[in-house]
Amino acid sequence: MKYCFDANSISLEQLKERICSADLVPSRKPILANLDEHLKSLESMGIKTLGGLRKELKDNKRLFAIAEQTGIDKDYLALLRREFESYFPKPFPLKEFEWIPIEEISRLEGVGIRNTADLFENPDKVQNSGIQPDHGRHLLQCADLTRIQWISPVSARMLTETGYETPAKVATANPEELDKALDTVNTENNYFKGKIGLRDIKRLIHAARYVSNWY
Repeated sequence: MKYCFDANSISLEQLKERICSADLVPSRKPILANLDEHLKSLESMGIKTLGGLRKELKDNKRLFAIAEQTGIDKDYLALLRREFESYFPKPFPLKEFEWIPIEEISRLEGVGIRNTADLFENPDKVQNSGIQPDHGRHLLQCADLTRIQWISPVSARMLTETGYETPAKVATANPEELDKALDTVNTENNYFKGKIGLRDIKRLIHAARYVSNWY
């Protein structure tokens, strides 16, 4: 399985469903205005998938051309691009797992594993790298979790410590219980200041569902 979903297998209808079912942050809510109409205009140009849309909007030159051809405001297209780009998991370098001994990181780098995508896609290499089994298992769990939108290595560490070791467990979590569990772990270990908040926890659970739906 690949670290990132195949964007060419995601239809614009599936993209619309994800956008419309999400609790968008205030700055992204303008996307909802005439979303169906805009996506139909894009489809009429032969853009049928998220992969195709991403290709056509990959830079401002192309984006401006699409705006002119469809009549869709360029700022709207830029906002739409910003939203769907946030769905693509970005590989995190191993150096961000600061709690893992440096010698263990070096063993992984020695077999060509340098980030979370390498970890997730090469479990056999991880196991055969000479790294301690507990560290290898933990890193593989964290790499899996970082495929969820917004999840960093530290966030993944917190999730594993609360017993939510997979995207599937996060996707089916009770929001109040997950919120309480993460707050407890953060209070005990001081991973970051402040509190995540129940609304963001619900957004996280929603995003986790697409690790199964889109992969």
